[in-house]
Amino acid sequence: MKKIVSVVGARPQFVKAAVVSEQLRRVGIEEVMIHTGQHYDANMSDAFFEVLGIPEPRYNLGIGGGSHGEMTGRQLIEIEHKLLDERPQAVLVYGDTNSTLAGALAAVKLHIPVAHVEAGLRSFNQRMPEEINRIVTDRVSSVLFTPSRLASDNLRAEGVAARQIVEVGDVMYDAALRYGNTLAASGDRHSFFLVTIHRAENTDSPQRMRAIVDALKELGRRARVVFPVHPRTRQVLVRSELWDELGRSIELVDPVGYIEMLTLMRGARAVLTDSGGVQKEAYFMGTSCITLRDETEWKETVDLGWNTLVTDLTRDNIVTAAVAAIAPPPSTLRPYGDGHASDRIAEYLLALLQDH
Repeated sequence: MKKIVSVVGARPQFVKAAVVSEQLRRVGIEEVMIHTGQHYDANMSDAFFEVLGIPEPRYNLGIGGGSHGEMTGRQLIEIEHKLLDERPQAVLVYGDTNSTLAGALAAVKLHIPVAHVEAGLRSFNQRMPEEINRIVTDRVSSVLFTPSRLASDNLRAEGVAARQIVEVGDVMYDAALRYGNTLAASGDRHSFFLVTIHRAENTDSPQRMRAIVDALKELGRRARVVFPVHPRTRQVLVRSELWDELGRSIELVDPVGYIEMLTLMRGARAVLTDSGGVQKEAYFMGTSCITLRDETEWKETVDLGWNTLVTDLTRDNIVTAAVAAIAPPPSTLRPYGDGHASDRIAEYLLALLQDH
C-alpha cells in the first residue's frame, strides 16, 4: 500500500486534514498522521479530532509553546525521527504554521517529496512568521496544491515550475460545505458580533490591543459581542490587566469547536478577526468580515466585498467598519473552487505515488 505522512498541529490544519484524510482512505493511501501538539489546549485540538472524525494520530509530539525558533527546532528533530521510522513515499503539510515548516524541512532533508496544501498564499509582509513559513515551505515542496488562481499566479511570478503547481481549490471550502450543511438554523441571525484575535502583530502590541479592547467595549454597548479567546490572547489580556475590563462589556468564552464556530459565524452580524482561516469561513457562511490587520492573504474576499481591512487600528476605525458591515449581494464567482479540492488532492497523490 502507498504510504504518506501528514503533519498537523493547529486548528485550521485539523479541519483541512478531516476532509483530505477521508479522501486518502477512499483511494487506498495509508496515512500516518503526526500531531506536533502546537495547539495543545483540549478545546483547540482533541475536540476537533473527535467532532470531525479525524483518525487518531499515530504520533502526538506534545510540542507547544516557546519561541518560534525553539518550537520549530524541536518539531523538526522529532518529525525527522518519525519519518526515519515510517519511511513514507511523501509528506503532506498544510497551511503556514511552524508545524508546516518543520514537517517540510524534515522531509526534504531526507529526500522525501513534500506536498503543500494551501500553497501560494502571500501577504507580502515578511514580518509575519506565517509569511516566512509559507515562502520556505513552497520553495522546498515538490507539489504545490493551490486554493485559487491568485495563489497559482503568485507561484508563477516567483518562478515556480508549472508542473509543480496543481490548482485544486480550497479544502476549507470542502469542509464548510460538508459541515455547514449540518448546522441548525440560528434564531438570532445578525444579532451579535463575533471576535477572534490571536496574531502576534496584534497581541504583541500594547497600542493595538488597547485599540481593539476599546472598540469591543464600544460595540458591546451597542450589541452582544462574543469573543472565544485563544489561550495566548487570554494570557496577554490578563497580563496587561485588560481581561476584567473587557469582560464587563462583552462575552469572553473559551475556544469553541469547529462546528460551533461555524454556527456562530453563520449567526453573526459580522466577524472581527485577524485569522486567515476565519476570514474565509465567514465568507463561506455568508457573513461579513472585518480584518484587523494591515494586509490579508485572502485578497479574493476583499475584492468580492465580503471582507474589510482595517489597517489603521484605532477604536473609531474598528467600530465604524463593524457597524457599517453589510453582506454584499450574492455573486456567481467561486474563487475557491467547487468543494472537491480534497478529492483532487487524493487522486493526484495516488497517481504520483504509483509513478514512483
